[in-house]
Amino acid sequence: MEGHSDNRLPEKIGLFSASSIVIANMIGAGIFTTSGLLMSGLNNPVLLIILWILGGIIALCGALAYAELGAAMPRAGGEYFFLSRLYHPIFGFLSGWVSFVVGFSAPIAASAIGFSEYFFRAFPGLPGANKILAILIIVIFTLIHLRGIQFGARIQNTLTFLKVVLIVILILTCLSLGKGNLHNFSEGSPLGWNFSGFKTMGLSLMWIMFAYSGWNASTYIGSEIIHPVKNIPRSLLLGTGIVLILYVLLNIVYVFAIPPENMKGVISIGGMAVGNLFGSSMEIVFSLLIAFALFSSLSAFIILGPRVYYSMAADGYFFKFVSKVHPRFQVPSGAIVLQAAIAILMVLSGTFDQILTYMGFALGFFPILAVAGVFKLRATNQAKLRLRGYPVFLTVYLIFGVTMLVLSYLERPLVSSIALLTIFTGIPVFYFFRKYNR
Repeated sequence: MEGHSDNRLPEKIGLFSASSIVIANMIGAGIFTTSGLLMSGLNNPVLLIILWILGGIIALCGALAYAELGAAMPRAGGEYFFLSRLYHPIFGFLSGWVSFVVGFSAPIAASAIGFSEYFFRAFPGLPGANKILAILIIVIFTLIHLRGIQFGARIQNTLTFLKVVLIVILILTCLSLGKGNLHNFSEGSPLGWNFSGFKTMGLSLMWIMFAYSGWNASTYIGSEIIHPVKNIPRSLLLGTGIVLILYVLLNIVYVFAIPPENMKGVISIGGMAVGNLFGSSMEIVFSLLIAFALFSSLSAFIILGPRVYYSMAADGYFFKFVSKVHPRFQVPSGAIVLQAAIAILMVLSGTFDQILTYMGFALGFFPILAVAGVFKLRATNQAKLRLRGYPVFLTVYLIFGVTMLVLSYLERPLVSSIALLTIFTGIPVFYFFRKYNR
């Protein structure tokens, strides 16, 4: 039970592919869909951009912590492995349980829904079978990644490269040639610096951190990365730094293109921005391009999630079929198929903003525990990498992480309580598997 048999997942991923997976995992539905929802609560474009910068700084602090964890423990499973070894297997299991129910399946669903929103924005005359299209995309990419990590990584690298190029072109074109209005930055009303305002900012920051989620992505495939002590930290910091810059610039584009009042509640915010700057014909083109850009993040989630469930099953804390590795393609095929089924259920079950809050709250706990584990890692001399800035980057992440969860719970108690219930339901499941497998 204590052994961790992930040796059947061979080292095949280099620095470029690992960084590509981090970038792809981060740049997904969040940046193209949440700013309009955020503006509904904030009603202040400058505060919106400040919170996106703050979210990026928090993500960088988390990436620094995970760089030390990943260098010391380069195994498949990410937080599952870290928490199991640093604390107790039940903490690792609960992290994996939340990853199974929420952490990857829900973002896959959100990316697929985001794709369908942009696709039907480009073709508004088509029948609005959004959920059918979202499910179809999940099935297609699941089949792609059942054919092996190298084949999937080539698809992933291509999609990520095209997505980054698209975003850079979008930013440069909109800011240099678009017919926007700088006056938009001074519109809106200031958020009240009272308890209600802080709750709104806490929830907003949690949604933003969902858009930044993935800053720890390469640690989930640590056992498949070549030279992990060097390449895991580099991929985390390189990927997160690039995404921070792109996110801030994209939000500047949104505000430049759209008055704050018109942004409120719009999910396909990128398409609206291009439409305002260049007209409806360009809106159709860019809505399609953004829709297909979401393939990259959806693809990355499908790569990463099954490695967590695989690690849990290999340790005896999940269904045995999930630990099966395909004899030809050398991927955890049972885990990949199971994840697709859960993601499809997510597509059928909730609205976009409910999925955002549910994900953000449920996923907020375990990175806090993992980041705090760096203190133990250093105290017990297990660290193979000691980065400068310790313990400042740990303290920043922990303070903001805890504050964000408290404020978000107070702002959305019902959905947050459902997220808490999801975590707690994992406790009896853990003891069931431990008893069953022993």
